[in-house]
Amino acid sequence: MRDLLLAHGYFLMEDPKERVIMKPYAPLGILYLCSHLRSKGFRVDVYDTTFSTKADLLRFLQSEEPSVLGLYANLMTRVNVVEIIEAARLFGWTVIVGGPEAGSYSLEYLQAGANFVVFGEGENTLEELLLTIKNRGSDYTCIRGLAYLDAQGQHHQNAPREQISNLDLQPWPARDAIDLQRYVSTWREHHGMGSVNFITARGCPFSCKWCSHGVYGQSHRRRTPARVVDEVEWLLETYSPDMVWISDDVFTINHEWIRNYYQEMQRRQIRIPFECISRADRLTPEMMDLLAELGCFRIWIGAESGSQRILDSMGRGVKLDQVHRAVEMCRERKVESGMFLMWGYEGEDLEDIEATISHVSRSKPDIFFTTVSYPIKGTPYYNKISEKLIQIAAWSKTSDRELRIRGRHSRNFYAHADRLLREEVALARAIETSANAIDIAAMRQNIHESRSAMMALSHEVEQ
Repeated sequence: MRDLLLAHGYFLMEDPKERVIMKPYAPLGILYLCSHLRSKGFRVDVYDTTFSTKADLLRFLQSEEPSVLGLYANLMTRVNVVEIIEAARLFGWTVIVGGPEAGSYSLEYLQAGANFVVFGEGENTLEELLLTIKNRGSDYTCIRGLAYLDAQGQHHQNAPREQISNLDLQPWPARDAIDLQRYVSTWREHHGMGSVNFITARGCPFSCKWCSHGVYGQSHRRRTPARVVDEVEWLLETYSPDMVWISDDVFTINHEWIRNYYQEMQRRQIRIPFECISRADRLTPEMMDLLAELGCFRIWIGAESGSQRILDSMGRGVKLDQVHRAVEMCRERKVESGMFLMWGYEGEDLEDIEATISHVSRSKPDIFFTTVSYPIKGTPYYNKISEKLIQIAAWSKTSDRELRIRGRHSRNFYAHADRLLREEVALARAIETSANAIDIAAMRQNIHESRSAMMALSHEVEQ
């Protein structure tokens, strides 16, 4: 009989948007938990829901001999996870929930039916908890990183657990526990290139006020370059991907590490196309040269806003000129640049929106994605605006992403801001490529109409 079944609440085939994108990656978090616990002698399986359905998972839970179910939860999968908790408990399973928002909402998950919530880095907490369960223990007071309800229904959230200091001693993710080749094949079928993911580090030391540090805190721990290259080499030999995604929060934090990683990849004559995330202030000509030579074809930059005032309010610690120069350095090396942008951060006004539009139009990244900012519980941003938050549905039926902020512009307003941004960037590119005058005149007219529509909604705010 297994000691633990690990699963998550992401169902690719049930998400219309994700079925259009079709860029799935293996759930490394639960695969790391699986490999750690297996190395300690526990019998652990993974039910990978990515290519499954919720109904299939529930049928599986009902048909299996119940034991312990560990569920990974984040703000995007909360609704699914709550449904799975309720069904699993009905079928006799003991349910543990972990993941990025588990610590901030431990009471809510416990009230939804979870027996335990693991917060922070999960390996050692889960190991200790499983041992206690296996030995039929009932005293959980000393298990760090654990939350639970006692026999009287009182909520206990124990002290946080210290983080794993030496990641080199941790086993690689248990990719053999899932059908990883299906991920590679799905990528290849839809995009012409098969892809796999891996991480070199855990955590981010920067202090952006809207960003969650719920699992790793503001730490940054990295495996040695040789150990990472061992894994890269094995991934290439085992799964033959055409590219890789380096899933670190910020790949370019430590420049000396990048230099050593480059040297190790060169020594073994390994080169594989990849994409990664960086901060603009961690990109220098030297780093860009090394990344390009390693095979980097796209860098995602957290630009967030084109207003320096808003960037400072976010605690980004980045200057607009650094973002512009980062995109420029990418272009010089024929590396694609991608920008993440955020509308509606606290204090943003029309002048800041116009500054963002101007900044992106001037920088001309190859790709950019926008979102309307949402406060994640446990962050300084959430704490700052908590009194303005409007819950539009029951906690179990929604997520932090759907929270409304009283007094902020409406979603319709930001939809027009988004359209205006895209039209302005398209015009900048058309002018740069000397498009014909008639097309440019038409684009200018569209921009005028979009700006007028946005301004007409500028007094429409969330109530």
